[in-house]
Amino acid sequence: MKISIFLFLFISLNAFEIIPVNASKKVKIISQKNLKYTIDGNKLSEISDLAYDKKSSILYMLSDKGFLFTFKAKFSNSGFKLKPLHSYRLRDKNGKILKDNQRDSEGMALDNKGELYISFERITKIYHFSKTGIRLNEVKLPKSLQNIEVSSPNKSLESLAWHKKYGFLTALEYPKKGTKRENQTIYSTKGREWKFKMEKIKRNGISEIEVMDDKHILVLERAFNWFIGKFEVNLAELNLETGRQELLLKLKINRFFNMENFEGLAKIGKNRYLMISDDNDSIFALTKLVYLEID
Repeated sequence: MKISIFLFLFISLNAFEIIPVNASKKVKIISQKNLKYTIDGNKLSEISDLAYDKKSSILYMLSDKGFLFTFKAKFSNSGFKLKPLHSYRLRDKNGKILKDNQRDSEGMALDNKGELYISFERITKIYHFSKTGIRLNEVKLPKSLQNIEVSSPNKSLESLAWHKKYGFLTALEYPKKGTKRENQTIYSTKGREWKFKMEKIKRNGISEIEVMDDKHILVLERAFNWFIGKFEVNLAELNLETGRQELLLKLKINRFFNMENFEGLAKIGKNRYLMISDDNDSIFALTKLVYLEID
């Protein structure tokens, strides 16, 4: 009993508000909430990415355990409101739940027609899905991603975004095997590639990318060390045409409890974005949704 009380007090005292550090552009955190929902009997947990359909005001949340959650979302200049709708298990064309090695769903994006696409680790694939989680067609990957040798099966297609000019953009969490960790690449399904350097931090990797209003790329980088309770999150802007990268936001988190393991991004309006953390289905971590404005 004493141990439980101690843990409760420790976690409470470690309540955390995100503070921008070293922002080279005006970055404003409009609102943030810790999410706790059970939808259709399924717990909202291990969220790896977000996608927002502005026409229907539906916010999609993807779990890396093969669940798709939907919300009716309202955004204002002061915050947001979410109304949970449904949860779906990701399934194949025959309606069968995807097997363990096929459902490590990490990246998600809506194309210009509002169709839903999901990228995967372990199987290094991108698929078109219905809005109820049924797997439809496979997206043909560029030659450089076909049969690519990744540094680890769990460090593959972590991110996915739709670009009006270049189609789907994706990136490996860690660069391909044999490449220095900071030397990263963004791949287009149309065959284009862009090289850039991430922050040189131990265990740093790309957790998500998103397309901005000016068609530059937001790159969410995350470095973590569970053993010492340290997270570092960087949000950078990458100009694909010039290769210029500019750090917008740096978050440093040093503690053992209430970890913010940020993995997902979504553009929801002009200069407005959402960022979400993966709770790893742990009592010591949070599903935190952050509403950002980048001027």
